[in-house]
Amino acid sequence: MGFKTELAERKTSIVKKWFDKVVDTYPADTSRFLKRQKDPFSNPVGSTTIEGLTKIFEELLKDAPDSDSLQAAADPIVRIRAVQTMFSPSQAVGFPYFLKTIIREEFERQLKEIAPLRELMAFELEIDKLSLVTFNIYMKCRETVLKLRTNLEKERLYKAFSRAGLIQEIPEDGPDLEEK
Repeated sequence: MGFKTELAERKTSIVKKWFDKVVDTYPADTSRFLKRQKDPFSNPVGSTTIEGLTKIFEELLKDAPDSDSLQAAADPIVRIRAVQTMFSPSQAVGFPYFLKTIIREEFERQLKEIAPLRELMAFELEIDKLSLVTFNIYMKCRETVLKLRTNLEKERLYKAFSRAGLIQEIPEDGPDLEEK
């Protein structure tokens, strides 16, 4: 039996442990809520997270995981974590590494043999690629947040200058450049 076949058999258990580790990065009360509340409307963060982790894991189980599919599955998780100020960048995108620890714990006995160890190392390379994908998503989200904040500040400054009478609108037909 191949390593990925064994991973597939333990998918439910592994994804549940992965989800638990991810939500444990939140404050204790939030973590308990995210684990207990199963309704996607009451708990969109938990629902999005478990759904994304499941899709990621299923993609990683394929012979050749597709980067675009991994990105699509990781994107909602990273977007949520990117706008939450409680996380540093590494905490926001570090969730793929939890999977490595979980798999090592699950297969501790089998990893004493060379063949499964090689397969684990190949699988961990895919997890590392996922980490790079999540970092790219995070950076795009942070850039968007920064642009939104910048535009908001520009708008507030414009309104303040306008109220103070420091801004004069230019007529649609252009400025009057003729001297009178």
